[in-house]
Amino acid sequence: MKKSFKFLSLMLVMALFAVTLSGCAGNNAGGQPQPEQPQPPAEKIVWKLGHLGNEEHIWNKTALKFAELVDEKTNGQIEIKVYPNEQLGNEIDTINMVKAGTADLVVSGESMQNWAPKAALMAVPYAFRDTAHMRKVIESDLGQEIADQIKEKVGITPLYYHVRAPRNLTSNKPISKPEDLKGFKMRVPNVPIFVEAWKAAGANPQAMAFSEVFTALQQGVINGQENPVDLIYSAGFYEVQKYVNETEHVNGWVYVLIGNKQLESLSDDLRSAVVEAAAEAQTYADGLFEEETTGFKNQLMEKGMEFNSNVDKEAFQKAMEPGVKGKLDAEQADLYERIVNFQ
Repeated sequence: MKKSFKFLSLMLVMALFAVTLSGCAGNNAGGQPQPEQPQPPAEKIVWKLGHLGNEEHIWNKTALKFAELVDEKTNGQIEIKVYPNEQLGNEIDTINMVKAGTADLVVSGESMQNWAPKAALMAVPYAFRDTAHMRKVIESDLGQEIADQIKEKVGITPLYYHVRAPRNLTSNKPISKPEDLKGFKMRVPNVPIFVEAWKAAGANPQAMAFSEVFTALQQGVINGQENPVDLIYSAGFYEVQKYVNETEHVNGWVYVLIGNKQLESLSDDLRSAVVEAAAEAQTYADGLFEEETTGFKNQLMEKGMEFNSNVDKEAFQKAMEPGVKGKLDAEQADLYERIVNFQ
C-alpha cells in the first residue's frame, strides 16, 4: 500500500514538473522570443457611392478612380462600389440613405441647402464671375464655411469637389432675353433659389427629379431645362431639345461626400488613407474638367444641337436678382455679398 502511495506521489510530482517546464518554455524557451500568434484578418469594409451621372460622366470616372485609390491605399480593406444613374435613388434620397447608414457616399451640391443653408451658395445665379473666381472661393475660408456647415447640419463630410461647367438653358426655340421666357415651362432641381430666380425672369419653373426630365421633355410636360453640357449630353437631351442657350447663369460645384459616422468609424490609418485618396482624386477630376467640357460641347453639336451665344446675360442677371436676393436669409445674404466681392 505504501509502495503504491509513493509511486502515485512520484508521478504527481513529475507531472507538475513537466507542466512547469512547458510553461517556461512557452514563455521564453532558450531565452528566444516566441513568434506572435497570427491575427484574424480585419473585416472588409464595403461602401456604396451613388450619383446621378451616367457611366461615362466625369463624376463616375473620378469615383471609379477614387475607389481604385482607396483599395490600393488600404490594401483592399475598404471597397467602394459606385452606383451611377440614380441607381440608389435621386440625390435627396441618397443623402438620406447616407445619413441612415444604408449608403455611404453621395455626389451633391446646392440641394443640401435643405439642411445647411450656406450650401445654397454653391450654385447661386450669377454669384461667381467665372470658374477661376469660383475655385478661389471654394479653396478659401468662405468655401470652408460652407463645408463646415454641411458636416455639422447634414451629417456628411466633403472629401473632394467637382467644378461644374456653367449651367445653360435648353429649349426647342432660341431664348436670348428674359422676354422670351413668357409661358415657358421648365424643369429646375429642388432648389428654392432656382425656382424664384427663374420665376423672376419670367419662366414657369417646376422642381422635378433629374431622372424624370427626359420623359417630361419628350411628352411636352415641360419645354426646357437647365444644366451643364456634361449632363445635357449624358442624359441624351439632344434627342428632345434643339438649342443650348448660353445663359451661363450658374457657375457651381458639387462635393463627393461621406457620412460622418462612416468616416469616424475608421482607424486613424484608414481615415488618413481615404483622405489621401480623395486628394489624388481631386487632381484627377481637375485634369478631366477642361478636356471633357469642350468635348461635350462638340459632341452635342455633332448630335444636332445648336448653341445660341446671342444671349443677353446682363439682362438675365438683372431680371433674376430680385428673386435671388429675396430668397436669401440674413446668413445667406451675408455670405453671398462676401462671395460676390471676393478677389
